[in-house]
Amino acid sequence: MRLGRLGWIGVGLAAVGLLVWKAATAPDGVADPTQAGAHLSHGSVVVNSGLLVFREGLEAILVLAAVTASFMGSNQSLRRPVGGGAALAIAASVGTWFLAIAVIGALGGPGLDVQAGTGLLAVAVLLVVMNWFFHRLYWTGWISHHNRRRRRIVAEGGSALTFGLVLLGFTAVYREGFEIVLFLQNLRLTNGSSAVLEGAGIGLALTALVGVATFFLHHRLPYKRMLVLTGVMLGFVLVVMVGESAQELQLAGWIPSTDIGVQLPGFVGLWFAIFPTVEGIAAQALAAITVVGSYFLAEHLKVRLPSRRGEQAAFRPEVPPVAARTT
Repeated sequence: MRLGRLGWIGVGLAAVGLLVWKAATAPDGVADPTQAGAHLSHGSVVVNSGLLVFREGLEAILVLAAVTASFMGSNQSLRRPVGGGAALAIAASVGTWFLAIAVIGALGGPGLDVQAGTGLLAVAVLLVVMNWFFHRLYWTGWISHHNRRRRRIVAEGGSALTFGLVLLGFTAVYREGFEIVLFLQNLRLTNGSSAVLEGAGIGLALTALVGVATFFLHHRLPYKRMLVLTGVMLGFVLVVMVGESAQELQLAGWIPSTDIGVQLPGFVGLWFAIFPTVEGIAAQALAAITVVGSYFLAEHLKVRLPSRRGEQAAFRPEVPPVAARTT
């Protein structure tokens, strides 16, 4: 079954519209974003956390779909242990969320130093998630790795077959869940659990819809377009997170704060974490350049490497078949 392009455009617009509506109707206060204790608006946190959960969920579904694609006919029952492993990974991700809260609480809770440290970690995770060059290698290597494991597990069979498939499904999903937990801790510390969990719930709901369409309705989804679209949106999330993290580092005294001498409207800080300091704006510009540069590097390699292989093949000396060689 295939859903028409217009249908998927409608689904995408509905998903984005749901996040925007939630953000627009959120009860945001009017705070001074340059003062300690003032952070992103409630709606902005909902959108940021929802987008990241949805993006990571898409990646997990894509890996699972690639792993289970060959389980057809008499092998269709092999999908169940993979699904069971994925379910265990979701439960383990929830457990990791509470473990991270406990560890951060033991380190001192929502102090400025802890917020600054978790902010740096969140930015590092997002830079990896948003690095298009890394993702080009990721999809080639990570999915191939899981497919090789799947073939080896099925070929060996025996009593270890079910356990191996459960472990395969677990690792395919838990990696994404672990990244989500690391990223969301900073938003939780600076903005509270309520808005983060609202956004995460919306992201999970959208991921569940895509999962149902993929594994139960057997629709062929435009994954590449969906990943690119959510990637562009996450690019804005990255800029926001870098701006807020830079402010936290300044409040904690880790980096200096040089005012640019321009007063920005309050909503610019509350929604986009753009504050009138040289260090913050420079960090956001550097993050944007890194993401855009990685995209053009990935596109360059996509065109350059195949052409280089063609040139090498054209000038490679012709080797006679083994059977034709003389001793």
